[in-house]
Amino acid sequence: MKYTLGFIGCGNMGGALVQAAAKTVDGNKIAVCDFDKAKVEKFEKTLGAVGTTAQDIAENAKFIVLAVKPQVMESAIADFAEVLRARKDVVVVTIAAGLSIGAIRSFIGAALPVIRIMPNTPVALGQGMILYTTADVCEGAEREFLTAFAKAGVFDKIPEDKIDAGSALSGCGPAFVYAFAEALADGGVECGVPRDKAALYAAQTLLGAAEMLLEYGHPADLKDAVCSPGGTTIAGIHALEKAGFRGATIEAVTAAYKRTLELKK
Repeated sequence: MKYTLGFIGCGNMGGALVQAAAKTVDGNKIAVCDFDKAKVEKFEKTLGAVGTTAQDIAENAKFIVLAVKPQVMESAIADFAEVLRARKDVVVVTIAAGLSIGAIRSFIGAALPVIRIMPNTPVALGQGMILYTTADVCEGAEREFLTAFAKAGVFDKIPEDKIDAGSALSGCGPAFVYAFAEALADGGVECGVPRDKAALYAAQTLLGAAEMLLEYGHPADLKDAVCSPGGTTIAGIHALEKAGFRGATIEAVTAAYKRTLELKK
């Protein structure tokens, strides 16, 4: 096999996955192609990846990562679908939101093994949350895939009928967190904290709180542990609840999920 991984498209998310994979897979075993040649050249220079064509990737990569936008996926696959149909030793990986494994297979015209993943942008730092599901992928190939992307973050296997809902949380969630971090920093600025320090305090506070959640568990228990009776934190929590913080957060996730369902139609 010429390449272990072949990326058809290496934009924001595809590029983040390329960077993560390069931490465990030799650059000369990673092929990349994109209509933006500057992106390809960047990975050639910084990671030693092989810049090539979609046709070459379709012919010679074991895992073919389809990282193009959902709305152009069918036309992109049409360029090399015949090559894929002739192969018996390939696993197709898709990161397209809203496109089911069945849809990808219909574009190819064959029931090839498929891994569908929904990553989020922190994969670029090895801190991603990656939901995935498989169809007709053997245990060995699945293990090889997880090993190749081990430095991307945490992988969690989930039934396909739940992956869109899960990604409304984890995939869209970073943007919600950034909005909250910005608001936290703005609050600090309003209280007199310099802007650069407020941004640092907000980011490190979120990082530490996330580590506490992963280590100790349920958010309600951790929240209650910080809220002393009659103290400053409970006063802040009261203000958040009065402003509809909990409901707005729930609505953000459900709105993202509903939009995903709309895009599937």
